[in-house]
Formats: sequence, structure tokens, C-alpha cells
Amino acid sequence: MRVSFNVNGEDVTADDVWPGESLLYVLRERLGLPGSKNACEQGECGSCTVYFDGVTACSCMIAAGQAQGREVRTVEGLAEGAGKGAERALGTVQEAFVEAGAVQCGFCTPGLLVQTDDLLERTVGAGLPAPGDAEIREALAGNLCRCTGYEKIIDAVHLAAGRRAEAGSGA
Repeated sequence: MRVSFNVNGEDVTADDVWPGESLLYVLRERLGLPGSKNACEQGECGSCTVYFDGVTACSCMIAAGQAQGREVRTVEGLAEGAGKGAERALGTVQEAFVEAGAVQCGFCTPGLLVQTDDLLERTVGAGLPAPGDAEIREALAGNLCRCTGYEKIIDAVHLAAGRRAEAGSGA
């Protein structure tokens, strides 16, 4: 079957998709977007988290056909700048993770970045106070990391939240 949808602001079409194929497989193997990682294939680890019509979801649990006519935003879509071929800079959340040392093996990182972006959009982006440790831990509870111990990840979320708040205040 043919599946047409929007990924990171660009309309795309994937041909010869079989009915049991996951959105994750289509993103990585058919569309060349390797950011979302394939780890558990059961929606338990969060490494394949994407925005699906504006809501975070594990792309391994979404049948590719369900994406027909929908909007998907991957970790690649968090970068700043226009278009596929244009020079793109790391987004605020991505920069914070690098600076805080929250990236080790990198396998969980894409899902954590998307989930952090979502948390900050729902809090700082909505004019609410930056999330505290408990709120961060709850928001990231569906994302498993075997390398970092989570402390540097929480530091990165605080760093990104501060930068988003500063940018939102016009400073």
C-alpha cells in the first residue's frame, strides 16, 4: 500500500508498505530518518518516541497505515532551520543535552529529546513555571536509559527550560 503523510513539515509518500509495518520502520528504512531508535519494539523503552499529530507516541506501536494524512515530527524535526538540505542548528533541548553531558551511548536520546521538548512546550511554552524534578521524572518515566543514571538528563531538562523561559521573555 501507499502511505502519504507529513514528516517534519514535509509531505512524503512511502510505497509498497506492507500492512504490518510500523511507522518506525517507515521513518528509518523507507524515509531515511534514522533518529528514532528501534530498541524494544513493544512501546516500553521510549527510544522511538515521535510526535504523532502533536502528541508523543512510540512509533514502533503505530502501524504505518495509521499515518495516512497525519503529521509526524521526529527528533530530526527538533533542529532549528529550514528544510532538509539547509544548514540546521541544534534546537534548545538538543544543545542542553550535549552541554549537560546527558548523551552517552545515544540510543535513548532521541526519545528523551522529543519527550523533553513536549514537557517544555506544555509548561514553559504555555507560560507556566519551569518543571521541577518530580515533574521531569514523571514526564520522562516512559523513557529508559541504561547509561546515564538520569541525573545529567534532569540537569539538561532544567538547562533547556531556563533557556526557553529566557527566550520567551524576550531576553
